[in-house]
Amino acid sequence: MVYEFEGRTEKEAIDAAANELGLERDGFDVEILEAQSGGIFKKGKVRIRVHTQESEAASAPRRREPANEERPQRAASGPELAPDEFEAKILEFTKRMIEGMGYSCEVAVLFREEKKLGVRIDSEHASIIIGKKGKNLDALQLLVNVYSGRLGREDTRVILDSENYRIRREEALVRLAYDTAEEVRRRRQSVLLEPMNPFERRIIHTTLNDIVDIETKSEGEGLYKQVRVSFRGRA
Repeated sequence: MVYEFEGRTEKEAIDAAANELGLERDGFDVEILEAQSGGIFKKGKVRIRVHTQESEAASAPRRREPANEERPQRAASGPELAPDEFEAKILEFTKRMIEGMGYSCEVAVLFREEKKLGVRIDSEHASIIIGKKGKNLDALQLLVNVYSGRLGREDTRVILDSENYRIRREEALVRLAYDTAEEVRRRRQSVLLEPMNPFERRIIHTTLNDIVDIETKSEGEGLYKQVRVSFRGRA
């Protein structure tokens, strides 16, 4: 299901979504649609889109239930595995999938966090596995997360990386955001950035959210939207 919320800050909008939907913060994905910094005479505004894993039958937001009430258990796609067994299956599936594409590789756990598992892919064909602007890596990651759900771990997000692409991409996007803001301020004209996935767009929005004379807004349809960076003058 998809919902939209607003707040004066990103945190306020996310907190509003969690309270309204009755979900923990890790229970939904956030996509920032618009971010405007506040000033002396103008309140800030952040508009987000929330993607949940609820079925279509759950069409209305759910309220939080008291802790002492027994909550019905959602049927899992498969029996929940022990952490070691889950990791082993994820690594095996990732390796088998890439080798099925015709490329040799080695895989290992990159990091472990609450409801997150990082997987590192080492291969002499890393550039192909990553693909242009990470699109191949994103596609592989999507398939791995579908498999993770079938293992009964719908709440665990698996992050694939190779040659530190994710970190390098994030650093490049932060630089792009600041450079674009300077260009917009200098020319007094908006700039429309290249299509990006939700994670990349969020980096742009968050980086520029505290700059008082710059605002950002996502435009387009589908997974890969564009971010428009605009000048709004002094508040």
